[in-house]
Amino acid sequence: MTKTVVVYFSGYGHTEHVANFVIDGANAEAIKIDSNGDITDADWETLNAADAIIFGAPTYMGSVPWQFKKFADATSKAWFTREWQDKVFGGFTNSASLNGDKQVTMIYLQTLASQHGGIWVSLGLPPANKLASTRSEVNNLGGSVGVLVQSPSDAGNDAIPAGDLETARLYGERVAAIAGRLSA
Repeated sequence: MTKTVVVYFSGYGHTEHVANFVIDGANAEAIKIDSNGDITDADWETLNAADAIIFGAPTYMGSVPWQFKKFADATSKAWFTREWQDKVFGGFTNSASLNGDKQVTMIYLQTLASQHGGIWVSLGLPPANKLASTRSEVNNLGGSVGVLVQSPSDAGNDAIPAGDLETARLYGERVAAIAGRLSA
């Protein structure tokens, strides 16, 4: 059986809410990066033992927040030893705007995975881009690299569109399934 881990930072709770859907879909273990950008030694061991790692971070000012960047910089220890070579990776992000430069954050997460020699899993879902499409449909923001979510800044988690959350759950399933196929 493969082990998938979702490691994420959440500043206001929206990213954590999305992470829970990814975790549910992947049947994954969660690691939350704290407000200082740190995780525990046990968390590092969990990441090293994982078959798949899914990164999650909100998009702040066009990229990941400093707490996630601090975590990413600390992964250099795993990079030096090629600890995460050939692991399966994925990622998700959210921001208050429909666009909000989420793609820049996704490219950052994908680049981090690539630096580790990882295998990135695309979203694999067509966009809901018809005239009749609604925010309740899967992949209504038209992502391809990973999960894109809108979380209005002046609202709680109940304002996150159902389609975005279902997209997150389905993506978790996809990453875990691909990790399972590759480790078989």
